[in-house]
Order: sequence, then structure tokens, then C-alpha cells
Amino acid sequence: MIGSDGLTPAVMKEADGALRSHGLIKIRVFVDDRHARDEMLGRLADELSAAPIQHIGKLLVLWRPLPPKEKKADEDRKPGPREVKILKQTRPGQRPEVKILKVMGNQRLTPGGKIKRAKKPTQRSVKKGPAR
Repeated sequence: MIGSDGLTPAVMKEADGALRSHGLIKIRVFVDDRHARDEMLGRLADELSAAPIQHIGKLLVLWRPLPPKEKKADEDRKPGPREVKILKQTRPGQRPEVKILKVMGNQRLTPGGKIKRAKKPTQRSVKKGPAR
């Protein structure tokens, strides 16, 4: 909202932050002069590098494309727990029972729907020959 003080640096800063996080914002202006509102819309659009979308009454709408978000990938990170849904038939003709299980990184799900620790690869003797 822009009060009777007009476009102050604090208003510009808040509008810039809102555009950075949302992209499309509405600003209500409490000034009765239409020409002053048009000037505010033009100044906001120019200084914030935004596009003026709409001006209806005392409501101004601005748009600016959202900046791309930076994802920091941690290459040493291992997969975390995941939730798995299991459908288990109870009786013929009835709905299957749904169970949600949390499977950790060192666990596996058996065909019967039980959680077991992951199998470690077995070491074979060098004397016995190559692994099959």
C-alpha cells in the first residue's frame, strides 16, 4: 500500500522484494489524483524493471519474471528415507489394505511387503575364479 507520503524508498524496497519472491503484485494507492497514480505506476515500472499490467481505480498491478532459483547440489549426499505404499489383499471382493512404510537408505522392500536390511555384496575368493 502506498499512503499519502507517496513513493518512499521503503515502499520501493518492499515492492522490489515482493516482485522478487512472487512475480506479480498488487499495490493499493491511497491518493485521489488519477494523474498522480499514473505517474506512480510509471515510476514503479521503470525503477523496478517491471511491466505495468493493470490500473483499475486505486489498484496497480505489476509483473516481473521470477529469477531462476539456484540449487546447491551436494554430491556426497546419499538418498534419504522414502515412503512406499503397499497394497495388501485381505479378502476377495474387498478393498485392499493400504500401508505406508518408510524405507531408509540401507533397507529394501521384499516382495511380501516386509522391510529388510539391504544385502551387502558377497566377496568371492580370488582362488575360486571370477564372480558369476
